[in-house]
Amino acid sequence: MTAPIDVISGDAEFVPATQPADWWRQAVVYQIYPRSFADSNGDGLGDIPGITSHVGYLRDLGVDAVWLSPFYPSALADGGYDVADYRNVDPRLGTLDDFDDMVAALHARGIRVVVDIVPNHTSNLHPWFQEALAAGRGSAARDRYIFREGRGAGGAEPPSDWVASFGGPAWERVEDGQWYLHTFAVEQPDLNWANPEVRADFLTTLRFWADRGVDGFRVDVAHALTKDLSADPLPSQAELDAMPRDGSHPTEDRDDVQDVYAEWRKVFNAYDPPRTAVAEAWVAPDRVPRYASPDSLGQSFNFDLLEADFDAPQFHRIVTENLELAQASGSSSTWVLSNHDVVRHATRYGLPAPERLSNGRPAVRQGGAWLLTGGVSPRLDRDQGARRARAATLFILGLPGSTYLYQGEELGLHEVAEIPDDRREDPTFAHSPGVDVGRDGCRVPLPWTSDGPSLGFGTGEAHLPQPAWMAEYSAQAESADPASSLSLYRTALRLRRELESAERLDWIGTGRADVLRFARPGGWEVVTNFGTSPYALGPDAEAVVLASASVEGGFLPGEATAWLRRR
Repeated sequence: MTAPIDVISGDAEFVPATQPADWWRQAVVYQIYPRSFADSNGDGLGDIPGITSHVGYLRDLGVDAVWLSPFYPSALADGGYDVADYRNVDPRLGTLDDFDDMVAALHARGIRVVVDIVPNHTSNLHPWFQEALAAGRGSAARDRYIFREGRGAGGAEPPSDWVASFGGPAWERVEDGQWYLHTFAVEQPDLNWANPEVRADFLTTLRFWADRGVDGFRVDVAHALTKDLSADPLPSQAELDAMPRDGSHPTEDRDDVQDVYAEWRKVFNAYDPPRTAVAEAWVAPDRVPRYASPDSLGQSFNFDLLEADFDAPQFHRIVTENLELAQASGSSSTWVLSNHDVVRHATRYGLPAPERLSNGRPAVRQGGAWLLTGGVSPRLDRDQGARRARAATLFILGLPGSTYLYQGEELGLHEVAEIPDDRREDPTFAHSPGVDVGRDGCRVPLPWTSDGPSLGFGTGEAHLPQPAWMAEYSAQAESADPASSLSLYRTALRLRRELESAERLDWIGTGRADVLRFARPGGWEVVTNFGTSPYALGPDAEAVVLASASVEGGFLPGEATAWLRRR
């Protein structure tokens, strides 16, 4: 594969600044969903050379690291999270040599590389699972997974009534009559983390990528690896749901999962500088420090803002609580507004709160039918969503801790609703018809140019359809517009480098419940007006160095954020 020339930015010589081993504490990390970032060979799928072709764009944006969602060989039963080979690149996306070239290109521009690790399950096409199917009951191969006998006459009923996360039963019967557990799609059999061979193999995988220059790992469903299914009979789904998540739950956030991560930490620390990791752990707040501990993965995602409305009291509470959690673990907090699993925040903020699920994904049962009907309902206020998204972004970029951006949010992209049913790829749509349209709307390929068969994504049709309105949001168009969302992100990330690294803030009273203001060391302040009435900055307006909307007459308009700096 040959990567095309970067269409947005040239590749002038760049000498990266020396970064400390704890670079991740205050980093801005840009999430790349490889299959939707850039297509170098015209087959409709984004690929590794496509990423390499846009390293200049990433450098100009000002990010400290990129996080790559899975790029491994996969049948795409779950967007690449069904991994068939953990130590290779999907041939549709490139080769290991292409991967090495990409890492070298990013490192040459001072950009670190974080890759996704998917340890809870493999693909059903993984050699281990194929071996397990052939080996039969009681075999060492089956012990790498979670196989059980069924209930009822002839074992014809599943071991329990558990429901998979994507809908449908969580157990699948194989030809000889046994059943295997799949927490997610049927093509994603759960691994047995009590098996020493499983643990050893993942240590090999971590070393494989670290030896290739990978700087860190994002750990998928980090809270769900270890399980205790020794009860007979197994608890029902209702009983499972009612059990406390206190470390002894049969399937989630068990204390013994930390034994796994203690082994991983030894691998990470064997490198200089130590490799980093961040947990995707959907756990109770008081359990988060276990994953963010320096003896464990070292950092854990804070998803609270993904579930919050554009609301000052909610943002204040979330920031306060998560800074306290970070202090308790010795880590730094993470801030994220969008990712590959939720509705883009520009769209979430343009919808009334009841129009979406708590995690931002649409569902008919909660009134999210706007997405099922093509997204043309007037209930979505695009302009309001865009204003709020810009304001929220500047708010989190001013916070202490690391910030995770999702590809395309810097362009102000909205969720794509106009996807025909026969083009949808997400298994949640297939398994939950009429209930959840899935996550394809945030995974539509990026618009790099304002015209062309796939708006610069590639030379042919993209794997998910791009609506016509996307042309207005292309990187080409926004790069030349100083008032664009892209220009705002670039300026914010440049100024953010001037913030002092002290991981604290001081709240400042504003006299209004809908306005938040905080100070950072070094004379920096952030003011966000969550309301609609202008907020008087008065003489402080002279200290404004960046704002998400025009500050006129000393007033910060509604649904806007300003950065102030006193020299």
